[in-house]
Amino acid sequence: MKIAILAWGSLLWCKRDLEIVGTFEPNGPKLPVEFCRVSGDGRLTLVIDETHGKQCTTYSAQSSFEDLDDALANLWTRESHEGATMPINLRNHSTVAFVDLVSRDASPRARRHINVVESISKWATANSLDAVIWTSLGIKFKDATGVSFSVSAAVNYLASLNSDKRAKAFEYIRNAPPTIQTPLRVSFDLRWPRN
Repeated sequence: MKIAILAWGSLLWCKRDLEIVGTFEPNGPKLPVEFCRVSGDGRLTLVIDETHGKQCTTYSAQSSFEDLDDALANLWTRESHEGATMPINLRNHSTVAFVDLVSRDASPRARRHINVVESISKWATANSLDAVIWTSLGIKFKDATGVSFSVSAAVNYLASLNSDKRAKAFEYIRNAPPTIQTPLRVSFDLRWPRN
């Protein structure tokens, strides 16, 4: 199988043990993404969000693996915490998602975003791919902050962070590629321009 990995966040600048052919290129499908997930270390990270996200060009690279389960395991390992136990059935796990054009199947996590699955499937067909995988984490902004996501709530959240967490959060947003221009990023750049 020819399997593509989609990326829009830290996979681009910190692929760790993710095994790809070549490099990530800005040729992926446009997907609605936004900095609306609060990670364990306090950063606001990019996730698919069909409510608040803006259609942005994503990046893609070919997986070094030709088996879908192996490719998913490699991506899951990149996204998991050190020492985490790999789930028995990655195809149903919440961290990674896939569209398999050969079997005409998609993971439960992918099917939460039916429009996204359709966009990815069309892009995959146009690029002669057999499957596409990506990181599929939830928003979790309200869980961490107690308020629903909005650009102003996210800016207030960033402003409230202590200096160490703020530095990590700012680094993540500034490392995101130029194709990722979301409403939060625009507000962030206005509030905290680079020196």
